[in-house]
Amino acid sequence: MRFIGRKEYLEDLESLWRKKSSSIVACRGRRRIGKSTLFREFARRTADAYVEIEGLPPDKNMTNRMQVDNFMSLLASQTGCRMDGVPDWLHAFQRLEQQIDDAKRTVVLLDEISWMGGYDPTFPGVLRTAWETFLHRHERLVFVVCGSVSAWIKENILDNTGFTGRFSRDYVLPELSLSECAEFWGEARERVASREILDVLSVTGGVPRYLEEIDPGLNADENIRRMGFMSAGELYKDFDAIFNPMFGSDVELKKKILLALVDGPLSAAELERAFDLGRNGRVSRSLKALKEGGFVTDDPRINPETGEQSRTARFRLRDNYTRFYLKYIAPRKMQIDMGAYRFVSLAALPDWNTVMGLQFENLIVNNAMSLLPYLHAGNVIVESAAPYRNLRRGGKADGGCQIDLLIQTPRTVYVVEVKRRRDIGTEVIDEVERKIKRLPLRRGLTARPVLVYDGELHPAVEASGFFDVVVPVQKLLCG
Repeated sequence: MRFIGRKEYLEDLESLWRKKSSSIVACRGRRRIGKSTLFREFARRTADAYVEIEGLPPDKNMTNRMQVDNFMSLLASQTGCRMDGVPDWLHAFQRLEQQIDDAKRTVVLLDEISWMGGYDPTFPGVLRTAWETFLHRHERLVFVVCGSVSAWIKENILDNTGFTGRFSRDYVLPELSLSECAEFWGEARERVASREILDVLSVTGGVPRYLEEIDPGLNADENIRRMGFMSAGELYKDFDAIFNPMFGSDVELKKKILLALVDGPLSAAELERAFDLGRNGRVSRSLKALKEGGFVTDDPRINPETGEQSRTARFRLRDNYTRFYLKYIAPRKMQIDMGAYRFVSLAALPDWNTVMGLQFENLIVNNAMSLLPYLHAGNVIVESAAPYRNLRRGGKADGGCQIDLLIQTPRTVYVVEVKRRRDIGTEVIDEVERKIKRLPLRRGLTARPVLVYDGELHPAVEASGFFDVVVPVQKLLCG
């Protein structure tokens, strides 16, 4: 399959070759996001030599010796070096260093480094010593540490004082943009309805590995059914593959947090109360790990009434796949295992349109920055872009309001309404007008209504002139 997206990352990585010294790079992000694929493509395009070594997945019988032996086995298979005489990590890195040819541009990728180094508490220090003592001397070397347990990498390597100032790059790889995702449909993109693509993306998000499973010859319902509602499907299996001991400590608590966030954002204190855990730090640590992994976010929020940063962080389940799995696949696992969905149309399932509407809304919020060119905001700084909720009584109206997406700049707030309906009529004007009236704004701010939609928009909506910006989501797919 051809490589899709990540243009800015490839260009940035290529600039490392213009340095007169070696580079050490960190790359973090959720499983399936394409971290190792990015560096394989970078090496394919620009390097003369490439070595990739992945740690063994955690297991109750795993030992550090097994990890070292695996390292040497993979190194030997790719370089032809000897495997014997390697008692520890320092000697393993020395053996690696001996395979680097200074006449060649070389990329070395240590993948799933938390698995590799998680059985030896001295591993981060040994890696630092190896880098400082001999690896960094190779001027044509790009040395990459990569993994999906982002919190481990940050705590043990990036925040290790011995590595301070050493890393040339620290990437947290995001999902692909909507326009990049559409490329997975290939030539079929021109004849497939936008709704078909958006329904799939509402379930998968911009995760490349899931999109590789798409069959452009099938409709959205059938693609989703095969991937998520059959026991062999990637979306059916992957949640358990992600959230097991490989993800770090307190996995069960992390799963409970994700399930609690399915129905809406919550603060750490609200989660602690819900789980009756008290303020012992477990929830905060788990939220930090989930945030580092790209599964939740505490969208930075500016209070439009005061202009100040909101004091209480509220965590939103940003990962579309995880939300869909917990909301719609997990409760049906028994029936899926029985084969009950082999010949079922998903569109006929209970609450399907409601669920897909909420998934679509989350998808647009995650791609908020893609809207900026359509807002005609110029080069204005975006202070925050997040869902907004104010449920208090009083103020400018009788109640509070909930806004799908509130984009704030120093002088303007864009009140973004996200709609996915077959037919969208003028009632959307009344809905957004009520929200704006209830939105508490400080003096000097202008509120501009924006509509992002998927469906058939009644001509009277645009003709009314109420919305300052109307964006059919097809534009976001086209880039």
